[in-house]
Amino acid sequence: MSPSEHLHEQEHLSEQPSSLPKWQKTIRGDTINIVKQPDDRPRVPNTEKRYRARELGLPLGRFRTGKGNAITDVEGVHVGHSTIIRGAGPLRRGRGPVRTGVTAILPNEKNIFEQRVTGGGFVLNGAGEVSGLTQLMEWGIVETPIFLTNTLSVGQVSDAAVRWMVERYPGIGDEHDVLIPLVGECDDSFLNDVAGRHVQPENVNEALETASSGPVAEGSVGGGTGMICCDFKAGIGTASRKLPPAMGGYTVGILVMNNFGHMRDLRAAGIPIGMLLEPRYRHIPTRFVSYGSIIAVVATDAPLSSHQLGRVSKRVALGIGRAGSIAAHGSGEIILAFSTANKIPRTTQKMIYHMKILLDQRLNPLYEAAIEATEEAILNSLCMARDMEGLNGNFAPALPLQEVKEIVERAAFKAPPPKPPMTKPPPPPSEAPRVAEAPPSAARGAEGMMTVPLVKPEGAS
Repeated sequence: MSPSEHLHEQEHLSEQPSSLPKWQKTIRGDTINIVKQPDDRPRVPNTEKRYRARELGLPLGRFRTGKGNAITDVEGVHVGHSTIIRGAGPLRRGRGPVRTGVTAILPNEKNIFEQRVTGGGFVLNGAGEVSGLTQLMEWGIVETPIFLTNTLSVGQVSDAAVRWMVERYPGIGDEHDVLIPLVGECDDSFLNDVAGRHVQPENVNEALETASSGPVAEGSVGGGTGMICCDFKAGIGTASRKLPPAMGGYTVGILVMNNFGHMRDLRAAGIPIGMLLEPRYRHIPTRFVSYGSIIAVVATDAPLSSHQLGRVSKRVALGIGRAGSIAAHGSGEIILAFSTANKIPRTTQKMIYHMKILLDQRLNPLYEAAIEATEEAILNSLCMARDMEGLNGNFAPALPLQEVKEIVERAAFKAPPPKPPMTKPPPPPSEAPRVAEAPPSAARGAEGMMTVPLVKPEGAS
């Protein structure tokens, strides 16, 4: 846009009808922000108690959850957050307002460098970044913690992660190879001064040092502090599934940093929640240019190869789609996965390393579990987040849980009425030849079954 065009646009905006006198669009590059005046902020206050998606009464799959319904149900997996919230009002680059943070996932407690684990991944749409992903896909090994943060803090987080690991393993870059930390990102610029790059080394250290097993904080925490899903406040969400013993008894855990979509897209257990809620929120400006992204991390104790973990990651993408994502042009849907079943030593005198690998024919329950847990993790990130106001007064409302619960109840997930008892099947069509007798001109189904009886041409004897 030329300066004259930009000036014309600003003059045009200043001539908006008096019904909207205090809402002004400001244009920076290809991003359009809504600047609100302090005395003119339409709100939908939400003070209700937050609870996880399972309490909405949704049918979230057939498998039971792990003990904590979290990624940390996979033994050895630890999660920690560092949350940064400060300032309010207009954007002052480098000063705030700040609504961001970092989340750390340690696949093997705090010894991932020496006892590496098998890894894999999948990119559904690549308008995003996970540093270190190229090496992960090539080697099939995870050797650093996994970090989640905002787009413009990937460099700071990676640098702080390297410092943290070099302090613990001084041989890095000397007797050991160099390493590339896994750092995933989403854009939180609607609420956060993202260009101010407020994530510091002490925040990365806090996320690492406080990482633990057990319950995982969800919603507006860590890397998810400034994230939005389908125009509602979202952030970090997690869920897990525990397979029955007959299917291996394995655990699958998912953690997402959830930041995708427009309100109309949101779905829960197939219900178009977003479309039903959208009329109530039409007066609240949203990030109508950016579609956002999502990063998902899969953990399992099933003994999977890197290739198999990539296949599981593809099913996570199906779970993301269940929640409403269309993997838009400007969206990044990136999935990382690791298995804790096999520990791969960094140094050994042996020539061969033996791994346990699940048969491919046994993967289907893991696929299903990953899809179920992904959808629930996304919904948990929404259910546990509260209203948040960010820079320039931009506002992300919390998902109205009671209203969603009423929608679910109205949807009435009831078993269909029983079908009437089967009557005697009708006789087969007359003169239909048996499959073995049918000439080449007969129509046959894909399974070799007769589908259309032969018709004799007129005049044939």
